[in-house]
Amino acid sequence: MNTSGPLQGIRILDLTAVVMGPYATQTLGDLGADVIKVEPPGGDNLRAVGPMRHPGMGAMALHLNRNKRSIVLDLKQPEGREACLKLAAGCDALIYNTRPQAMARLGLGYDAVAEANPKIVYLGAFGYGEQGPYAGRPAYDDLIQGAAGVASLFAQQSGGEPRYAPVTLADRAVGLQAAIALLAAVLHAQRTGKGQAVEVPMFEALSQFVMGDHLGGRSFEPPLGPTGYARLLAPHRKPYATSDGYLSVLIYNDKHWQAFFDLIGRPELHSSPMFGTHTARAANIGAVYAFVAEAMATRTSDEWFAALDAADIPVARLHSTESLLDDPHLRAVDFYPELDHPTEGRIRTLAPVGRYGATPTAIRRPAPRIGEQSVELLREAGYGDEAIARMLERGVTLQPDPPTDTEE
Repeated sequence: MNTSGPLQGIRILDLTAVVMGPYATQTLGDLGADVIKVEPPGGDNLRAVGPMRHPGMGAMALHLNRNKRSIVLDLKQPEGREACLKLAAGCDALIYNTRPQAMARLGLGYDAVAEANPKIVYLGAFGYGEQGPYAGRPAYDDLIQGAAGVASLFAQQSGGEPRYAPVTLADRAVGLQAAIALLAAVLHAQRTGKGQAVEVPMFEALSQFVMGDHLGGRSFEPPLGPTGYARLLAPHRKPYATSDGYLSVLIYNDKHWQAFFDLIGRPELHSSPMFGTHTARAANIGAVYAFVAEAMATRTSDEWFAALDAADIPVARLHSTESLLDDPHLRAVDFYPELDHPTEGRIRTLAPVGRYGATPTAIRRPAPRIGEQSVELLREAGYGDEAIARMLERGVTLQPDPPTDTEE
Protein backbone atom coordinates (compact mmCIF):
# COMPACT_ATOMS: atom_id res chain seq x y z
CA MET A 1 0.00 0.00 0.00
CA ASN A 2 1.15 3.52 -0.78
CA THR A 3 1.12 5.18 2.63
CA SER A 4 2.01 8.62 1.28
CA GLY A 5 -1.48 9.47 0.03
CA PRO A 6 -3.12 9.65 -3.40
CA LEU A 7 -1.30 12.86 -4.42
CA GLN A 8 2.19 11.43 -4.01
CA GLY A 9 4.36 12.84 -6.79
CA ILE A 10 2.51 16.17 -7.04
CA ARG A 11 4.68 19.13 -6.02
CA ILE A 12 3.15 22.48 -5.07
CA LEU A 13 4.90 25.80 -4.51
CA ASP A 14 2.92 27.51 -1.77
CA LEU A 15 3.20 31.31 -1.61
CA THR A 16 0.13 31.69 0.61
CA ALA A 17 -0.25 33.01 4.15
CA VAL A 18 -2.70 33.27 7.07
CA VAL A 19 -5.63 30.78 6.72
CA MET A 20 -7.27 30.43 3.29
CA GLY A 21 -4.26 29.45 1.20
CA PRO A 22 -2.50 27.46 3.93
CA TYR A 23 -5.73 25.51 4.55
CA ALA A 24 -5.92 24.65 0.84
CA THR A 25 -2.32 23.48 0.78
CA GLN A 26 -2.62 21.67 4.12
CA THR A 27 -5.48 19.70 2.57
CA LEU A 28 -3.34 18.88 -0.46
CA GLY A 29 -0.36 18.03 1.74
CA ASP A 30 -2.49 15.69 3.83
CA LEU A 31 -3.41 13.92 0.58
CA GLY A 32 0.24 13.32 -0.20
CA ALA A 33 1.40 16.35 -2.20
CA ASP A 34 4.90 17.72 -1.59
CA VAL A 35 4.09 21.26 -0.46
CA ILE A 36 6.92 23.80 -0.43
CA LYS A 37 5.95 26.75 1.74
CA VAL A 38 7.73 29.96 0.73
CA GLU A 39 7.87 32.43 3.61
CA PRO A 40 9.29 35.95 3.99
CA PRO A 41 12.16 36.40 6.47
CA GLY A 42 9.68 37.19 9.24
CA GLY A 43 7.54 34.15 8.46
CA ASP A 44 3.83 33.80 7.73
CA ASN A 45 1.85 36.31 9.86
CA LEU A 46 -0.25 33.49 11.31
CA ARG A 47 2.83 32.18 13.11
CA ALA A 48 2.38 35.06 15.57
CA VAL A 49 -1.10 33.91 16.66
CA GLY A 50 -0.98 32.09 20.01
CA PRO A 51 -1.10 30.12 22.13
CA MET A 52 2.45 28.89 21.56
CA ARG A 53 5.42 27.40 23.36
CA HIS A 54 8.02 29.05 21.16
CA PRO A 55 7.93 32.13 18.91
CA GLY A 56 6.58 31.49 15.43
CA MET A 57 4.96 28.19 16.34
CA GLY A 58 1.40 29.10 17.32
CA ALA A 59 -1.36 26.52 17.54
CA MET A 60 -3.10 27.38 14.25
CA ALA A 61 0.22 27.48 12.41
CA LEU A 62 1.06 24.01 13.72
CA HIS A 63 -2.17 22.62 12.26
CA LEU A 64 -2.20 24.54 8.96
CA ASN A 65 1.43 23.89 8.06
CA ARG A 66 1.88 20.20 8.72
CA ASN A 67 2.94 18.07 5.75
CA LYS A 68 4.88 21.03 4.32
CA ARG A 69 8.50 22.08 3.95
CA SER A 70 9.43 25.70 4.69
CA ILE A 71 11.90 27.82 2.77
CA VAL A 72 12.56 31.49 3.47
CA LEU A 73 13.02 33.67 0.39
CA ASP A 74 13.15 37.45 0.33
CA LEU A 75 11.26 37.86 -2.94
CA LYS A 76 12.07 41.56 -3.05
CA GLN A 77 15.69 40.70 -3.72
CA PRO A 78 16.59 39.50 -7.25
CA GLU A 79 18.24 36.35 -5.89
CA GLY A 80 15.07 35.48 -3.99
CA ARG A 81 12.91 35.90 -7.07
CA GLU A 82 15.36 33.80 -9.11
CA ALA A 83 15.28 31.03 -6.51
CA CYS A 84 11.49 31.08 -6.48
CA LEU A 85 11.39 30.66 -10.26
CA LYS A 86 13.87 27.78 -10.07
CA LEU A 87 11.64 26.07 -7.54
CA ALA A 88 8.59 26.72 -9.73
CA ALA A 89 10.35 25.03 -12.64
CA GLY A 90 10.13 21.74 -10.74
CA CYS A 91 6.56 22.09 -9.50
CA ASP A 92 3.16 21.07 -10.85
CA ALA A 93 1.44 24.13 -9.37
CA LEU A 94 2.05 27.47 -7.72
CA ILE A 95 -0.62 28.91 -5.44
CA TYR A 96 -0.70 32.41 -3.94
CA ASN A 97 -3.28 34.48 -2.06
CA THR A 98 -1.92 37.99 -2.29
CA ARG A 99 -3.42 40.40 -4.80
CA PRO A 100 -2.28 39.71 -8.39
CA GLN A 101 -0.83 43.21 -8.59
CA ALA A 102 1.58 42.34 -5.75
CA MET A 103 2.75 39.22 -7.58
CA ALA A 104 3.34 41.29 -10.71
CA ARG A 105 5.41 43.82 -8.77
CA LEU A 106 7.60 40.99 -7.51
CA GLY A 107 8.17 39.83 -11.09
CA LEU A 108 6.24 36.63 -10.33
CA GLY A 109 3.17 37.14 -12.52
CA TYR A 110 1.87 34.27 -14.63
CA ASP A 111 3.95 35.09 -17.70
CA ALA A 112 7.20 35.06 -15.75
CA VAL A 113 6.38 31.80 -13.97
CA ALA A 114 5.08 30.14 -17.15
CA GLU A 115 8.32 31.04 -18.92
CA ALA A 116 10.17 29.04 -16.25
CA ASN A 117 7.63 26.18 -16.43
CA PRO A 118 5.05 26.17 -19.26
CA LYS A 119 3.19 23.22 -17.71
CA ILE A 120 2.64 24.87 -14.33
CA VAL A 121 -0.78 25.60 -12.86
CA TYR A 122 -0.65 29.15 -11.52
CA LEU A 123 -3.52 29.59 -9.08
CA GLY A 124 -4.45 32.81 -7.34
CA ALA A 125 -6.96 32.73 -4.47
CA PHE A 126 -7.75 36.32 -3.58
CA GLY A 127 -10.61 38.67 -2.80
CA TYR A 128 -12.42 39.55 -6.00
CA GLY A 129 -12.36 38.42 -9.61
CA GLU A 130 -10.11 40.48 -11.85
CA GLN A 131 -12.93 41.14 -14.35
CA GLY A 132 -15.12 43.13 -11.92
CA PRO A 133 -15.01 46.59 -10.37
CA TYR A 134 -13.85 45.24 -6.98
CA ALA A 135 -10.64 43.81 -8.48
CA GLY A 136 -7.61 44.54 -6.36
CA ARG A 137 -9.48 45.31 -3.15
CA PRO A 138 -8.09 43.80 0.05
CA ALA A 139 -10.04 40.86 1.45
CA TYR A 140 -10.10 39.02 4.74
CA ASP A 141 -12.51 36.47 6.19
CA ASP A 142 -14.61 39.05 8.07
CA LEU A 143 -14.91 41.29 5.02
CA ILE A 144 -15.99 38.46 2.74
CA GLN A 145 -18.49 37.07 5.26
CA GLY A 146 -20.06 40.53 5.29
CA ALA A 147 -19.88 41.11 1.54
CA ALA A 148 -21.35 37.70 0.67
CA GLY A 149 -24.33 38.05 3.00
CA VAL A 150 -23.34 35.68 5.80
CA ALA A 151 -23.41 38.37 8.52
CA SER A 152 -26.82 39.64 7.45
CA LEU A 153 -28.29 36.12 7.52
CA PHE A 154 -27.69 36.00 11.27
CA ALA A 155 -29.58 39.27 11.66
CA GLN A 156 -32.38 38.16 9.35
CA GLN A 157 -32.89 34.96 11.32
CA SER A 158 -32.64 36.38 14.82
CA GLY A 159 -33.88 39.92 14.38
CA GLY A 160 -30.68 41.13 16.01
CA GLU A 161 -27.55 42.70 14.64
CA PRO A 162 -25.44 41.31 11.78
CA ARG A 163 -22.57 39.16 12.99
CA TYR A 164 -19.82 36.96 11.61
CA ALA A 165 -19.77 33.20 12.02
CA PRO A 166 -17.28 32.42 14.81
CA VAL A 167 -15.12 30.31 12.50
CA THR A 168 -13.00 31.40 9.53
CA LEU A 169 -15.87 30.35 7.30
CA ALA A 170 -14.85 32.24 4.16
CA ASP A 171 -11.20 31.27 4.40
CA ARG A 172 -11.90 27.57 4.85
CA ALA A 173 -14.81 27.27 2.39
CA VAL A 174 -12.86 29.09 -0.31
CA GLY A 175 -9.67 27.24 0.62
CA LEU A 176 -11.41 23.98 -0.25
CA GLN A 177 -12.61 25.50 -3.55
CA ALA A 178 -9.01 26.49 -4.29
CA ALA A 179 -7.73 22.97 -3.58
CA ILE A 180 -10.34 21.50 -5.93
CA ALA A 181 -9.55 24.02 -8.65
CA LEU A 182 -5.82 23.36 -8.37
CA LEU A 183 -6.30 19.60 -8.69
CA ALA A 184 -8.62 20.02 -11.69
CA ALA A 185 -6.07 22.20 -13.48
CA VAL A 186 -3.17 19.84 -12.62
CA LEU A 187 -5.16 16.93 -14.03
CA HIS A 188 -5.72 18.92 -17.24
CA ALA A 189 -2.01 19.75 -17.43
CA GLN A 190 -1.09 16.10 -17.02
CA ARG A 191 -3.46 15.12 -19.82
CA THR A 192 -2.50 17.87 -22.25
CA GLY A 193 0.95 19.13 -21.21
CA LYS A 194 -0.49 22.65 -20.96
CA GLY A 195 -0.48 24.77 -17.82
CA GLN A 196 -2.78 27.70 -17.15
CA ALA A 197 -3.59 30.57 -14.84
CA VAL A 198 -6.56 30.01 -12.52
CA GLU A 199 -8.27 32.46 -10.20
CA VAL A 200 -10.52 31.55 -7.27
CA PRO A 201 -12.04 34.78 -5.92
CA MET A 202 -13.29 34.71 -2.34
CA PHE A 203 -16.29 36.98 -2.92
CA GLU A 204 -17.67 34.99 -5.82
CA ALA A 205 -16.93 31.63 -4.18
CA LEU A 206 -18.65 32.46 -0.89
CA SER A 207 -21.54 34.18 -2.69
CA GLN A 208 -22.14 30.91 -4.54
CA PHE A 209 -21.99 29.12 -1.18
CA VAL A 210 -24.66 31.44 0.28
CA MET A 211 -26.93 31.91 -2.70
CA GLY A 212 -27.02 28.20 -3.48
CA ASP A 213 -29.34 28.02 -0.47
CA HIS A 214 -30.96 31.42 -0.70
CA LEU A 215 -31.55 32.38 -4.35
CA GLY A 216 -35.06 31.04 -3.78
CA GLY A 217 -37.87 32.65 -5.76
CA ARG A 218 -35.40 34.85 -7.60
CA SER A 219 -34.20 31.72 -9.41
CA PHE A 220 -37.04 32.38 -11.85
CA GLU A 221 -37.87 35.19 -14.27
CA PRO A 222 -40.26 36.66 -13.51
CA PRO A 223 -39.57 35.96 -9.79
CA LEU A 224 -41.75 33.49 -7.92
CA GLY A 225 -40.90 35.15 -4.62
CA PRO A 226 -38.04 36.75 -2.70
CA THR A 227 -34.61 35.37 -1.95
CA GLY A 228 -34.18 33.24 1.15
CA TYR A 229 -34.78 29.64 2.20
CA ALA A 230 -37.48 29.92 4.84
CA ARG A 231 -36.48 26.82 6.81
CA LEU A 232 -32.92 28.04 7.27
CA LEU A 233 -34.09 31.53 8.25
CA ALA A 234 -36.78 30.48 10.74
CA PRO A 235 -36.04 32.04 14.18
CA HIS A 236 -36.62 28.68 15.91
CA ARG A 237 -34.07 26.90 13.72
CA LYS A 238 -31.59 26.41 16.51
CA PRO A 239 -30.83 23.73 19.11
CA TYR A 240 -33.96 22.92 21.06
CA ALA A 241 -34.03 23.65 24.78
CA THR A 242 -34.96 20.61 26.85
CA SER A 243 -35.86 20.74 30.52
CA ASP A 244 -32.16 20.53 31.46
CA GLY A 245 -30.10 21.44 28.39
CA TYR A 246 -30.17 21.42 24.58
CA LEU A 247 -30.33 18.93 21.73
CA SER A 248 -29.95 19.24 17.98
CA VAL A 249 -32.95 17.60 16.30
CA LEU A 250 -34.14 17.57 12.70
CA ILE A 251 -37.59 16.09 12.13
CA TYR A 252 -37.56 16.19 8.35
CA ASN A 253 -39.58 13.70 6.32
CA ASP A 254 -43.08 12.29 6.76
CA LYS A 255 -41.80 9.17 8.51
CA HIS A 256 -39.93 11.30 11.08
CA TRP A 257 -42.98 13.44 11.74
CA GLN A 258 -45.32 10.49 12.19
CA ALA A 259 -42.90 8.95 14.69
CA PHE A 260 -42.63 12.29 16.54
CA PHE A 261 -46.42 12.72 16.77
CA ASP A 262 -46.63 9.22 18.24
CA LEU A 263 -43.89 10.07 20.78
CA ILE A 264 -45.78 13.10 22.06
CA GLY A 265 -49.14 11.34 22.03
CA ARG A 266 -50.64 13.38 19.17
CA PRO A 267 -51.25 10.83 16.37
CA GLU A 268 -54.14 12.90 15.01
CA LEU A 269 -51.60 15.40 13.68
CA HIS A 270 -50.51 12.88 11.02
CA SER A 271 -53.14 14.32 8.70
CA SER A 272 -53.49 17.89 9.97
CA PRO A 273 -53.46 20.76 7.43
CA MET A 274 -50.33 22.31 9.00
CA PHE A 275 -48.24 19.20 9.70
CA GLY A 276 -49.55 16.48 7.38
CA THR A 277 -47.31 17.05 4.34
CA HIS A 278 -43.84 18.35 3.61
CA THR A 279 -45.29 21.18 1.55
CA ALA A 280 -47.60 22.24 4.38
CA ARG A 281 -44.81 22.15 6.95
CA ALA A 282 -42.52 24.19 4.69
CA ALA A 283 -45.23 26.83 4.26
CA ASN A 284 -45.65 27.12 8.04
CA ILE A 285 -42.07 26.47 9.07
CA GLY A 286 -41.95 29.09 11.83
CA ALA A 287 -45.00 27.65 13.57
CA VAL A 288 -43.69 24.11 13.06
CA TYR A 289 -40.37 24.87 14.75
CA ALA A 290 -42.16 26.68 17.59
CA PHE A 291 -44.42 23.64 18.10
CA VAL A 292 -41.43 21.30 18.38
CA ALA A 293 -39.64 23.73 20.73
CA GLU A 294 -42.61 23.68 23.10
CA ALA A 295 -42.68 19.87 23.14
CA MET A 296 -38.93 19.52 23.64
CA ALA A 297 -39.02 21.62 26.80
CA THR A 298 -41.10 18.96 28.58
CA ARG A 299 -38.38 16.28 28.97
CA THR A 300 -34.68 16.06 29.81
CA SER A 301 -32.00 15.81 27.16
CA ASP A 302 -31.28 12.18 28.04
CA GLU A 303 -34.97 11.25 27.88
CA TRP A 304 -35.43 12.93 24.52
CA PHE A 305 -32.20 11.51 23.07
CA ALA A 306 -33.19 7.94 23.98
CA ALA A 307 -36.74 8.35 22.66
CA LEU A 308 -35.79 10.08 19.41
CA ASP A 309 -32.91 7.71 18.71
CA ALA A 310 -35.16 4.68 19.24
CA ALA A 311 -37.73 6.21 16.85
CA ASP A 312 -34.99 6.78 14.20
CA ILE A 313 -35.52 10.55 14.31
CA PRO A 314 -32.24 12.42 13.61
CA VAL A 315 -30.80 13.73 16.89
CA ALA A 316 -27.34 14.77 18.10
CA ARG A 317 -25.87 15.92 21.38
CA LEU A 318 -24.92 19.58 21.53
CA HIS A 319 -21.17 19.98 21.84
CA SER A 320 -18.99 22.90 22.82
CA THR A 321 -15.45 23.16 21.52
CA GLU A 322 -14.32 21.76 24.88
CA SER A 323 -16.70 18.81 25.02
CA LEU A 324 -15.98 17.98 21.37
CA LEU A 325 -12.52 16.89 22.52
CA ASP A 326 -14.14 14.02 24.44
CA ASP A 327 -16.69 12.89 21.85
CA PRO A 328 -16.62 9.07 21.87
CA HIS A 329 -17.01 8.77 18.09
CA LEU A 330 -14.13 11.14 17.37
CA ARG A 331 -11.96 9.29 19.87
CA ALA A 332 -12.84 5.95 18.25
CA VAL A 333 -11.76 7.17 14.79
CA ASP A 334 -8.58 8.77 16.22
CA PHE A 335 -9.67 12.25 15.14
CA TYR A 336 -7.23 13.90 17.57
CA PRO A 337 -3.91 12.11 17.03
CA GLU A 338 -1.09 13.12 19.33
CA LEU A 339 2.49 13.34 18.16
CA ASP A 340 5.87 14.53 19.37
CA HIS A 341 6.95 17.65 17.52
CA PRO A 342 10.74 18.02 17.24
CA THR A 343 10.69 21.44 18.95
CA GLU A 344 7.18 21.93 20.34
CA GLY A 345 6.89 18.75 22.36
CA ARG A 346 3.73 16.71 22.62
CA ILE A 347 0.91 18.21 20.56
CA ARG A 348 -2.64 17.23 19.67
CA THR A 349 -3.64 17.74 16.07
CA LEU A 350 -6.50 16.85 13.71
CA ALA A 351 -6.53 13.76 11.53
CA PRO A 352 -6.64 14.09 7.73
CA VAL A 353 -10.22 13.83 6.50
CA GLY A 354 -11.35 10.70 4.68
CA ARG A 355 -9.99 7.20 4.31
CA TYR A 356 -8.33 5.84 1.18
CA GLY A 357 -8.20 2.06 0.81
CA ALA A 358 -5.12 1.87 -1.41
CA THR A 359 -3.33 5.15 -0.62
CA PRO A 360 -3.85 6.01 3.06
CA THR A 361 -3.18 9.56 4.12
CA ALA A 362 -0.79 10.35 6.96
CA ILE A 363 0.80 13.18 8.88
CA ARG A 364 4.20 12.66 7.32
CA ARG A 365 5.80 15.89 8.54
CA PRO A 366 5.08 18.10 11.55
CA ALA A 367 4.77 21.81 10.87
CA PRO A 368 8.24 23.20 10.10
CA ARG A 369 9.98 26.09 11.79
CA ILE A 370 10.51 29.18 9.64
CA GLY A 371 12.94 28.23 6.90
CA GLU A 372 13.61 24.77 8.33
CA GLN A 373 14.16 23.24 4.90
CA SER A 374 15.66 26.31 3.16
CA VAL A 375 19.05 24.73 2.48
CA GLU A 376 17.54 21.37 1.57
CA LEU A 377 15.20 22.92 -0.99
CA LEU A 378 17.85 25.20 -2.50
CA ARG A 379 20.05 22.18 -3.05
CA GLU A 380 17.15 20.42 -4.74
CA ALA A 381 16.79 23.47 -7.01
CA GLY A 382 20.41 23.12 -8.08
CA TYR A 383 22.23 25.58 -5.80
CA GLY A 384 25.69 24.68 -4.52
CA ASP A 385 26.95 25.23 -1.00
CA GLU A 386 28.82 28.46 -1.88
CA ALA A 387 25.78 30.02 -3.53
CA ILE A 388 23.61 29.04 -0.57
CA ALA A 389 26.12 30.51 1.86
CA ARG A 390 26.03 33.83 -0.04
CA MET A 391 22.23 33.84 0.05
CA LEU A 392 22.27 33.21 3.78
CA GLU A 393 24.80 36.00 4.29
CA ARG A 394 22.73 38.51 2.27
CA GLY A 395 19.47 37.61 4.01
CA VAL A 396 17.93 36.24 0.81
CA THR A 397 17.18 33.07 2.76
CA LEU A 398 17.67 31.81 6.29
CA GLN A 399 17.65 28.62 8.23
CA PRO A 400 16.76 28.35 11.92
CA ASP A 401 19.32 27.68 14.56
CA PRO A 402 19.49 24.12 15.88
CA PRO A 403 16.89 23.45 18.61
CA THR A 404 17.96 24.42 22.11
CA ASP A 405 17.69 22.06 25.05
CA THR A 406 14.35 23.64 25.98
CA GLU A 407 13.01 22.97 22.48
CA GLU A 408 14.00 19.33 22.27
